[in-house]
Amino acid sequence: QLQLVESGGGLVQPGGSLRLSCEASSNIFTFYSMAWYRQAPGNERELVAFITTGGIPSTTNYAGSVQGRFTISTDNAKDTVYLQMNSLKPEDTAVYYCNAAAWRRNSEYWGQGTQVTVSS
Repeated sequence: QLQLVESGGGLVQPGGSLRLSCEASSNIFTFYSMAWYRQAPGNERELVAFITTGGIPSTTNYAGSVQGRFTISTDNAKDTVYLQMNSLKPEDTAVYYCNAAAWRRNSEYWGQGTQVTVSS
């Protein structure tokens, strides 16, 4: 069974940058896709960025609120997916979760989350 471990969260000032990492316990290209979600206290979990990993070429999608500021990418050799976050805003504050979706419908795996706080 797949394990996902996120890292890289922390406290940053508005306008700053942060890179999140999600290391998988197996080859990420055996899955259909990987994604980053986020959830703030009292809010619903929302999709931030999505990338297909089960074939070439891959495709990406982003939430409108992060388009142009965040970039999702993968490193197959390291079985890792990244989320580069630039021009951070206070409203980006949330727990960020890594997600992997298998080819089988409704089969997903989740990391434990990493806290991102954007504040001056």
